[in-house]
Amino acid sequence: MKMWVARAWLLGLAFTLGACASLPAPAPWEDEPPLSYRITYTRSPTPGLNVEVFPSRSFPPQFLFRQPGRVASVIATDINGNQFDITPRDGALNLPSRTTVLRYRYPLVSSPGERGRHMFGGMGEGDAWHVAGKAYLLTPRHVTPGMRAEIKVFGAKALLPWQPDDNGVYHLRGADLIDAGFHAFGGNRCTAHVGESVLEVVLLGRFTHLSAGNLCTWIMEAAREVRTVRKTFPYPRVTVRLVPVPGKSTPGEFGMTLWSSPPSISILVGQDATVESFAKDWVAVHEMLHLTHPAFVPREAWLSEGLATYYTEIVRARSKRQTSEQTWRELTNGFARGQAAAGSRPMKEVVAEEGNYMGIYWTGALFALHLDVELRRVTEGSARLEDVLELLATRGPTATLASFGNAVDTVAGQPLFGALLARHLPKPAFSELAPLLESLGVRIDPGGVTLHAAPGSVLREDLDVARSPNAAR
Repeated sequence: MKMWVARAWLLGLAFTLGACASLPAPAPWEDEPPLSYRITYTRSPTPGLNVEVFPSRSFPPQFLFRQPGRVASVIATDINGNQFDITPRDGALNLPSRTTVLRYRYPLVSSPGERGRHMFGGMGEGDAWHVAGKAYLLTPRHVTPGMRAEIKVFGAKALLPWQPDDNGVYHLRGADLIDAGFHAFGGNRCTAHVGESVLEVVLLGRFTHLSAGNLCTWIMEAAREVRTVRKTFPYPRVTVRLVPVPGKSTPGEFGMTLWSSPPSISILVGQDATVESFAKDWVAVHEMLHLTHPAFVPREAWLSEGLATYYTEIVRARSKRQTSEQTWRELTNGFARGQAAAGSRPMKEVVAEEGNYMGIYWTGALFALHLDVELRRVTEGSARLEDVLELLATRGPTATLASFGNAVDTVAGQPLFGALLARHLPKPAFSELAPLLESLGVRIDPGGVTLHAAPGSVLREDLDVARSPNAAR
């Protein structure tokens, strides 16, 4: 599942104005009234969002849709009541002087020229709709951390990543306008509790065999598996959107986590899925496992997806949802698929190849496994990969590859990350797999996978054990 990150470097962009020394400096944006959005869900002529944007006087004239496509016209009204019909060019537009309000309609229903389901652009049925914030929110081209915005929603109950105040107003920062996450309008709601954390869940459509309670329990159990990796659930509040896929019976057809603040999760769920089918699902826990690591800037898909893919199998053993043998069968089958996608190319080429998801995910998963084993080996079992994630959580919501490596070395008590990565990168992507499995006592036989005594079998067995016996409660 993809992770989309646009954070620290964007937030560093400042909007600057040249001015004569005799003129007073403009007030900082944080002293200005916030950029205000009034969003109204409507059913006529088709489901859509009527959006009004009220910029304050110091906002720059350049605005844009960060994922353009569906809005063909924006009406700007100036302080004298004059109206201007503006056509966005590649999603961008310049505001007329002294603009006081912008109005446009965002259609949630795809046009005949668009194909498939639209996780970002909009999908749903009846009065239950899913859309990405960056698709329909018109935002300033340049955003600073001090910028403030407010959103008020009418016409439908909304589930946005942020918590509204008692008056239903969402208060946003500049970062929220860039990483706006997934939004939902309408649908049925339920709430899952995991420790002190709350997961707000919305069902955006009808399910043949599943109730809201069934689906909320599924999400809660996946969140409990995440707690076998982290000491507590990573966020106090997370929003989850479940969208039915007609004609499908697989519970998790596809999922995605976006780095809004807090992160927002959406999962496509087979409309004909049953409670029994949840036992084999991996999508829900995979998406939530992305919450255990920071957002990597710049994006390092092989590392973020590798961590989540590796732990997807490990946590299902820790929760007893699958046996150790099943876990290693799933891992080795995944490594085989990744190796087929990677061929004989070195890791550094595979992880840089856009669209080679199987190769990227499983190359990263192999590195995560090897890193976890090495951490345990060099510390004689006193440290593990989870400790790296705990340390990074104290250092902020984002990380770089270098800062991740620094955290690894800190936990290991010695240089480790750079040497292990240098060992993998220049060689064929899965060349370290066979000796690693042999040392762990994992044998691939014609009938499946068998586990046996080996120099590293104690380390292998410890992978199935959460640090705290209460971690999954």
